[in-house]
Amino acid sequence: MERAAVERAVEREYRHVVFDNRRWQHFVPRVDDIFVCTPPKCGTTWMQTIVVELLFPDKVPGPVTELSPWIDARIEPVDTLMARLHAQPHRRTLKTHTPADGIPWYPSASYIVVGRDGRDAFMSYWNHWHNMHREHLPYLAASAAEDGITDRLPPVEDLHEFFWWWLDEFRLWFDHVASFWPHRGEPNVLFAHYNDMTVDLDGEMRRVARFLGVTIDEQQWSSQVQHCTFASMKARSDEIGAFDRGFVGGADTFLYKATNGRWRDVLTYDELDAFQQRCEERLPPDAYAWTVNGGYADA
Repeated sequence: MERAAVERAVEREYRHVVFDNRRWQHFVPRVDDIFVCTPPKCGTTWMQTIVVELLFPDKVPGPVTELSPWIDARIEPVDTLMARLHAQPHRRTLKTHTPADGIPWYPSASYIVVGRDGRDAFMSYWNHWHNMHREHLPYLAASAAEDGITDRLPPVEDLHEFFWWWLDEFRLWFDHVASFWPHRGEPNVLFAHYNDMTVDLDGEMRRVARFLGVTIDEQQWSSQVQHCTFASMKARSDEIGAFDRGFVGGADTFLYKATNGRWRDVLTYDELDAFQQRCEERLPPDAYAWTVNGGYADA
């Protein structure tokens, strides 16, 4: 299997209690690798499921989250993860939450960037952390400290404290959008949006298939689209990932509501003003508009 040539090396470190982009140092790329690149809770698992369904239209050979592992996550020893990736005989797809300047770029690889309104991403991320099994948190904090990572665990008991941590300390949603936005329009980069996947899943899956050079079998297509609906993913969650290990309620928590706008009745005026100000400071106006409205940013 041909190894991909690197176009640009990692430029910046992103290290957190949960993830560490130094793990990319161990990665051996292939020319046709597919990277699903998202801020947390912006349709990551959804796009991973779409890509896996496109690559394996007849029978998916394992859980989506195992076929498409999260490289940056500090949850699994990096050597174990890389060995599993190396053993995959098929075209590979991988997940990352790291911004564009924190991952290597390969001209022959494919990068799918998924966006979502930051306020909706925040609400889903709060739900994610609030429902994480508490016994995992001390382990994460202790192992991070051993690795020299000084970021603190988020305040998971109070939504409003969590919001200010997300806005002022975590900042990953802003870093991700700001760093990937200049790459829109590049031939090996596809921008997708949570809103568009919600409104027209069939059309978005066809767009992803064209981007990846995957031929669609129309006789199987309706079944493939059905497999990628939120309801189907939740109903067959054991085929997606082992969510019970990390979250109270398992898939019911991890694959939560798939709805937008819940922030309207939760965030205060001060919090919404602070979010808006941060967007104006960090994002070009067209990038911010895309995160809110969706549409084909890379058209």
